[in-house]
Amino acid sequence: MKIGFIGLGIMGKPMAKNLVKAGYSLMVNNLTPEPVEELVACGAEAGTQREIAETCDIIMTMVPNSPQVKQVMCGEEGVGAHMRPGTIFIDMSSINPVASKEIAEELKKYGVEMLDAPVSGGEPKAIDGTLSFMVGGKQEIFDQCKPILEHMGASVVRCGEVGAGNTTKLANQIVVAGNIMALSEAMMLAKKANVDPQLVYEAIRGGLAGSTVMDAKAPMMISGNDKPGFRIDLHIKDLNNALDCAHTVGSPVPMTAAVQEMMQWLHAHEGGSKDHSAIVQYYEHLTGQKVSE
Repeated sequence: MKIGFIGLGIMGKPMAKNLVKAGYSLMVNNLTPEPVEELVACGAEAGTQREIAETCDIIMTMVPNSPQVKQVMCGEEGVGAHMRPGTIFIDMSSINPVASKEIAEELKKYGVEMLDAPVSGGEPKAIDGTLSFMVGGKQEIFDQCKPILEHMGASVVRCGEVGAGNTTKLANQIVVAGNIMALSEAMMLAKKANVDPQLVYEAIRGGLAGSTVMDAKAPMMISGNDKPGFRIDLHIKDLNNALDCAHTVGSPVPMTAAVQEMMQWLHAHEGGSKDHSAIVQYYEHLTGQKVSE
């Protein structure tokens, strides 16, 4: 089996490396050459998108958003038009589920099956191969591809037909954003009340308030570390998709809209490339006090 992997960014590169480590024959492609060279040094093969389409049994993408997936896969010059009937496309990008369904319909013309399989866990879990996959698509296609995804993730769950994976990812991103917003408020409350945020974190992390988000982001807030594991701008993209999807299906999302406005403020104040834990900096702006001091 030969796998094609398109998109070697902050998430895609370590995910592709894990497939090489697992022994798969991998052909890779990226807009910039450096990640491709790094993967080739690990044992992968470089290829054009056309070469990937014509020679690979499974093709995976990990790109920023819906337009990029459509640009790669759709149209007369897209990868899908040159894939062999019976091959499989797995999109691991986080995009609008409406777009996932549109891409799947386009690929049906070429006899290509699709899974939408966005991930959660950020760069650290991409590196150590413990991502969570939320997958949409036919059961038999999922069953065929699950062992491959398990080399990149600790959890691989089918959530329904195509589009269900990205709907689940949007739900995930709402929960993560809401958790970071609440954690930011809590850390700032502790700071303003002259109680050590580190001690507050240690006291509450073992109770009902504790979460994976808290354990990942509270230490970053307390130490003033905003190095991106998942950038503000990417979370803005996900929440834009969540808001668009929610408006389409008639689901109320007032909290999501509120945290999106905080992220937009950070983007406008040179914070878009920071980790999404930098939401705490919005509260620091309001209070004039830093949690990390």
